[in-house]
Amino acid sequence: MLFNMVFIIAELGTNHMGDVKITKQMIDVAKSAGCDAVKLQKKNVEKIYTKEFLDSYLESPWGTTQREMRLHREFNDKQLSEIISHAKKLKIPIFFSCWDINSQKQMRKFKTKFNKVASAMLTHKKLLEIIAQEKKYTFVSTGMSTMKDIENAVKIFKKYKCPFELMHTNSAYPMSNDEANLKLILTLKKKFKCKVGYSGHENGATDVCVPAVMLGATSIERHFTLDRTFYGHDQAASLEPPGLFRLIRDIRIIDKIMGDGKKRIWDSERPNMKKLRQIFT
Repeated sequence: MLFNMVFIIAELGTNHMGDVKITKQMIDVAKSAGCDAVKLQKKNVEKIYTKEFLDSYLESPWGTTQREMRLHREFNDKQLSEIISHAKKLKIPIFFSCWDINSQKQMRKFKTKFNKVASAMLTHKKLLEIIAQEKKYTFVSTGMSTMKDIENAVKIFKKYKCPFELMHTNSAYPMSNDEANLKLILTLKKKFKCKVGYSGHENGATDVCVPAVMLGATSIERHFTLDRTFYGHDQAASLEPPGLFRLIRDIRIIDKIMGDGKKRIWDSERPNMKKLRQIFT
C-alpha cells in the first residue's frame, strides 16, 4: 500500500486565476492544513477547444472572449518552475492533470511524483497511454463516464503496469449532494480490485468527503480556493481555508477511529478484564 492514511490532495485547479502569488499562498495554506499534496491543471488551450468556442464572447477580468480568459489562467515554464520550487521548499508534493499530450510531455521536465487523469480526459486513449508509459502513481477521475469507459482506462494502466487509483466523482460544479452516489466507491473497488478515492466538487461543504472516507475512500481530492468570491465557475465548488482545515481534521480523526480491522485486547481494557471476569458460575 502506498499510503497508510487517506491521501489528501488540495486541488488548486484554475482557482489561482493565473496569479503566481495567489498560487503560492494556496500552497502555503494546503501545507499548513496538513494536505499530502497539491495539484494544478495544465492545458494547451488551442489544442483542446475549438476556435469557435475560444472566439465566443465571455466577459472576464482579462478580456471579452473564452480564449483571453483561458490563456490568462495558464502558466508558462518560468512561472511553473517558481511555483514548483515553492512547493519543494515547503516539502509538499505538487503534480498536474494534463489535458493534452503536449502538456503531459512538457511536464516531464519537472519530475513530479504523481500523475492525474482528469475526468474530461478519461476517454482520451492516446493521452492515457502516454501517462501510463511514465509508470508514475496515477489518480484517475471517473466523472462523466460509463463503466465501460472506466474499464477501458483501467486496461491501459494495467497493460503498461502503471500503478493507479480510481477516483469516484461527479463532474458538476458544484455537485448536488443527491448525485454523490458514494456507494459507487464500493462498486468500483469490487469490480476493478483497486484502491478508490473521491474527488469532491460539492458546494463548499465537507460532509460528502467524510462519509466517502467512512466507505473506504483511500484518497480525497478537494477543490480549494482562498476566496469563493474570486472569478471562476470552480470557486463555488471549492473550500476556503477554514473549510480545508476542518476537512483534514475530520479525516485524520476518522483515520484513527477506523483502525486496522484486527481484533486485539487493548491495554486499556485489561483492568476491566481482570475486574469483570473474576468468577464465572
